[in-house]
Amino acid sequence: MLPYWRLSAYYFSYFAFVGAFSPYFTLYLHSIALSAADIAILMSLMQVMRVIAPNMWGWLAEHFGRRLVIIRLSAWASLVGFGGFFFTTRFEGLFLAMALMAFFWSAALPLVEGLTFAHLGAHPGRYGSIRVWGSVGFIAAVLGVGYVLDFLPLDAVLWMTAVILGAIALCSAALPEAERPPAHRESASLRETLRRPEVRALLIACFLMSAAHGALYVFYSIFLVDHGYDKSVVGAMWSLGVIAEIVVFMFMPRLLRRHSMRAILIFAFACAVVRFAAIGWGVGSLVVLGFAQLLHGATFGAYHAAAIAAVNQWFRGKLQSRGQALYGSISFGAGGMLGGLVSGFTWDSMGPAWTYTLGSLFALAGLAWLVLGWRSDMESMMEGEVR
Repeated sequence: MLPYWRLSAYYFSYFAFVGAFSPYFTLYLHSIALSAADIAILMSLMQVMRVIAPNMWGWLAEHFGRRLVIIRLSAWASLVGFGGFFFTTRFEGLFLAMALMAFFWSAALPLVEGLTFAHLGAHPGRYGSIRVWGSVGFIAAVLGVGYVLDFLPLDAVLWMTAVILGAIALCSAALPEAERPPAHRESASLRETLRRPEVRALLIACFLMSAAHGALYVFYSIFLVDHGYDKSVVGAMWSLGVIAEIVVFMFMPRLLRRHSMRAILIFAFACAVVRFAAIGWGVGSLVVLGFAQLLHGATFGAYHAAAIAAVNQWFRGKLQSRGQALYGSISFGAGGMLGGLVSGFTWDSMGPAWTYTLGSLFALAGLAWLVLGWRSDMESMMEGEVR
């Protein structure tokens, strides 16, 4: 039987951490007088570790079959690493604490994604109904923390985030292992899979999509606060995007039946081109900002659900953990690192509007690569695999 609520509880707590950490930790760093470049470097460590850690942990899970042990160990170790933020405000100490926390925290999600799809078996379309609880957790955290921070000092975000990390560790203890896939699904090698042109096209496009989101994840909250918006408005804007994401996850099985994976991804990339330009040049209008945040349903919700389902189908059997780790490393890891670092060094020199315009250009490049690299004559084969 599908352990729906145990998997959902993990996603809820995991992305509640993202909802507390990503929007508000940058405000905390800003409050202790770090420069934009220093903030970008620290936040980009999350992406650096998404390049290094998932592949290492994925290899260990593949060769030793200890997926759950790694998931549980990483949860407690990330909490210990986060504890370093309570003891220093010096850049060097913050760098070390961030590196330790990010190294272990980034190990878990690709393994949990593989575990979830293993439990889903022949029904990968149900992934959205589980993953949606991660979005609910994000909203609960981003609204709750934003409200509290209107009354408490910014360093209170450290305590609230630490509590959520503890919840992740407790939820990981309740996760059950899934049955191993049958042997005939384990024959393909990693090299053979990566030779497929549609696989390479998707991974490169995902790299560019995450790069496009770099300024959003590092500077969006600072951007809004600098333009006079309250922290509760910041939380509401983040939540609006995730509400759109939830709607998309709920309708994803229907979308998969009616549209090809390639078509969904092309639409998501086109929306990203519009979204980041709208954020950069329309910050003075809540209507424009709200419209841009609604596009998050496409630029993350539809994009991620389609991409991760494709990865699950292409990387079979024992390659499943490696495939999810590779997807996370190339996209959220390397792509997010590039986008975050570039935005950190263009924020002051070029200004926020042109920094977000660079995000649109990254998305446009990803769109072109996806269209040219994953040809339409590959669609029917892909649809048959996923459905």
